Amino acid sequence: MLFIKLLLISFLSILSGKDQPVFKNGAQTLNQFLETNMVYPLYSKNNCIQGVIKVEFQLTKTGEVVHSRVKEGLGIDLDEEALRLIQLTNQKWIVPKDFSENTEIVIPVKFSLKNYNCENRSKPQIEKAIALYQSRQTMENVVTSYYQNKIAGTVSGINEEQINQLKADLGFDDDLVAEKLEDAQKMLNQGDKSGACKILNFIKHIGYTNADTLIEQNCK
Repeated sequence: MLFIKLLLISFLSILSGKDQPVFKNGAQTLNQFLETNMVYPLYSKNNCIQGVIKVEFQLTKTGEVVHSRVKEGLGIDLDEEALRLIQLTNQKWIVPKDFSENTEIVIPVKFSLKNYNCENRSKPQIEKAIALYQSRQTMENVVTSYYQNKIAGTVSGINEEQINQLKADLGFDDDLVAEKLEDAQKMLNQGDKSGACKILNFIKHIGYTNADTLIEQNCK
């Protein structure tokens, strides 16, 4: 069983005074919101990658999250999930009338895995997994470009046998697709069609039809 603990570290000092934006019902509620909605990214989960991702953003007077970006990350899927979580807080903020919309807010989000056989994973092993994630993006792009071109009827220069070998090397199989579908469904249940459709289209563009119905229903 997977136990995930996501710890929201305090706001920067700029948010510690009076008349600052607050998450509806308070900071503890924000922590609970993020923890409840978190979908631990598959690659990092399988490779015991943990860490703190700092997300920077601004708020409009109506509590809309704008200009969000990863300020400090690991260059892997944890970055994307931290950013997605902060974007989910959109319009869930109470913003004082005199608050400057140019104020930059930074929330460090800590991802950690417990009881998932990560205790014996060494630092060099984790560093290697992070480096591998970054290097494998080129191979992933070859696969997804192939199927995008195949859908468009413009495939040339590479055959499906070569693509299938790349997919095997990357671990793109039925089990991965099933886990990806589960993650996408969680995001749909959260009302996050953008995040879900990114995963669903990824499934489609690695040569699987499992996500087609959900794409048709949610990704127009």
